[in-house]
Amino acid sequence: MTLKSQVEQQIAAGGLEAAREAIRDYAIRTPLLPFVGDGGPVIRLKAECLQPYGSFKVRAASNVLAGYSAEALRHGVACASAGNFGQGLAFAAARRGIPLAVHAPDNAAQVKLDVMRSLGATVHVHPFEDWWRIMMTRQTGAGDGLFVHPVCEPGVILGNSTIGFEIAEDWPEADTVVVPVGGGGLISGIALAMRGLGHKARIVACEIETAAPLAAAFTAGYPVTIERQASFVDGIGSTRVLDEMWPLLSELVDEVITVSIAEAKRGVRLAAENSHLIVEGAAGVSLSAALGCRGERVVAVLSGGNIDRRELCRILGDEVRPRP
Repeated sequence: MTLKSQVEQQIAAGGLEAAREAIRDYAIRTPLLPFVGDGGPVIRLKAECLQPYGSFKVRAASNVLAGYSAEALRHGVACASAGNFGQGLAFAAARRGIPLAVHAPDNAAQVKLDVMRSLGATVHVHPFEDWWRIMMTRQTGAGDGLFVHPVCEPGVILGNSTIGFEIAEDWPEADTVVVPVGGGGLISGIALAMRGLGHKARIVACEIETAAPLAAAFTAGYPVTIERQASFVDGIGSTRVLDEMWPLLSELVDEVITVSIAEAKRGVRLAAENSHLIVEGAAGVSLSAALGCRGERVVAVLSGGNIDRRELCRILGDEVRPRP
């Protein structure tokens, strides 16, 4: 059964509603905050950067873990994560006394690695290419428990759907929702929830120019491998759309916006200066993309706030420049 079929089957069985209950003791209902800008669309910020451990991933991690039996988890769990999913899973696993091994890429922010370790997770750092191979194959080579994929799990996608529920309830007039895309689990969950509620908002994906595989896939009509350049935007950006995710993404995403490094930094800076929010690069990409959207009432999903302190200081210390 394909991932798309699994998700559809769980939705039909009440999975969207069940996810809201499953995450109740782990995640908060984040606010939809007004963004004060200089004209342009009316923007509200879905501040997932305010979640425990600074990311929406706590929703996905707590929901997917709730779906496994004690027997399935008796040898512990493992995951591949650039940091945010690993933190969310470490939080949920620690609450349940479950050992966790996280396999992270070498571009992961040190602050994320430190938090995972502080929560009791064993962290293995790999060169990005080796880490991406784990993402593709689910094989860690370490025999360290049940592998929980950070994207391609119905429970992950349904956990993320709770964000879509909240947006639809809090601002039914929104006509566009902008979501940063890494693996695609966040945007898929949001879109499925909003469409399930009959909401007609356009679902816009945003990527960073140094690694934009979804834009490339939409151009080609299928997933293609691209060249990736490392950047401070570590929460999104890979070399290829996961084949399992393509049927969902190609159906649910209405548009892809690619953001430059300068624009991503501007988004981080504006979130701090205008909204008093600390956000990471992926969230900066979302806010920057929202500023240029065609919609009149736009939600920018600020996916996380786990940015390296030194990088944040450099960005905030930059001279404020007009958007290119």
